[in-house]
Amino acid sequence: MDFCWTQAQNEHYSRVLRLAQEKLNSAAKNRKHPHQFEREEWSLCGELGLLGLCVPTRYGGGGLNALTTARVIEAFGRGCEDMGLVFSVSAHLFACAMPIVEYGSEELKETILPRLCSGEWVGANAITEKEAGSDIFALKTQAIRNGESYVLTGIKSYVTNGPIADVTVIYALTNPKHGYLGITAFAVTKNTINLIASEPFSKMGLSSTPAGLMHLEECYVSVNNKLGNEGQGAQIFKRSMQWERACLFAAYLGMMERQLEQTITYAQKRRQFGKAIGKNQAISHQIADMKLRLEAARLLLYHACWLFDQGKESVLDVSMSKLAVSEAAIQSSLDAIQIHGAVGFTSEAGIERMLRDAIPSTIFSGTSEIHRDIIARELGL
Repeated sequence: MDFCWTQAQNEHYSRVLRLAQEKLNSAAKNRKHPHQFEREEWSLCGELGLLGLCVPTRYGGGGLNALTTARVIEAFGRGCEDMGLVFSVSAHLFACAMPIVEYGSEELKETILPRLCSGEWVGANAITEKEAGSDIFALKTQAIRNGESYVLTGIKSYVTNGPIADVTVIYALTNPKHGYLGITAFAVTKNTINLIASEPFSKMGLSSTPAGLMHLEECYVSVNNKLGNEGQGAQIFKRSMQWERACLFAAYLGMMERQLEQTITYAQKRRQFGKAIGKNQAISHQIADMKLRLEAARLLLYHACWLFDQGKESVLDVSMSKLAVSEAAIQSSLDAIQIHGAVGFTSEAGIERMLRDAIPSTIFSGTSEIHRDIIARELGL
């Protein structure tokens, strides 16, 4: 593995970091609805190329590999103070666009992907249900073949971007008796009759990410909107989760980098008992641990992405990096609040928001407990 970034990679990182700081943060502050991103912001993300980073260039994407994609997502997370927007962009790219790239028909790709990459459309992914969270194969939503269509019936929950999505990758049972091999994926557009999205949930973190229920009441979906073969849904979902777990969590590396910079600056300027608080060993050691967590997690994530790009087995490494990044983000956020004291507890400083945004990272894309199970299984236990 080469630890040197190319000039093009560095330029891409610097450009996204700068424009996120200059344009996206400004746009977020001028929102009409503080708890949901505006379409203008989404279009700006499209202009920056963020919505199609690893989508092939012939469909309007950037054609980047996983490692370079993760590097750019890291810059996005470092520059953009709204992790909800960063999360929505990443879910759109890795859980909606990439399954269509890798398993959609050519006609489907040509119809949908340019719109997803440009920012004209918002993408979502719907697999979770009331009884199918970590146990994603306990699905109840069914898709029954009827001529040249499938009839989808069921209720999906916690659909990221669902309330405003233009196209959603939906997983349903086409043959319940086949269990794991009975799941099929579909790309379903919002104009589908009897597809009803709820209002967004109220959440403790990632507040600008719209997430909610999706009701499918005998929705007729063309067979042409099927991704892959019938029964291939589980494989498609696992592949999309490899993309998401490897690349999305780079955003939290960026957030931790920004958090560390803010905390160091505060520790240098804040004075108590005649000296900067950073001169106290208790504070400096906490900051040293924040740096250690960040760099260790970063190396794990980069290595996982590199293996992914090489086509090598990466399940173990992806799970280790996801676990390390998410748990580091929570602990470092707690440390940052403690170092900032009462200032860190106020909303104005933005430190407590990082903690609220970090907490769900140990839940989505597989809980920490699930990833420890995966790691143990990969070790032969």
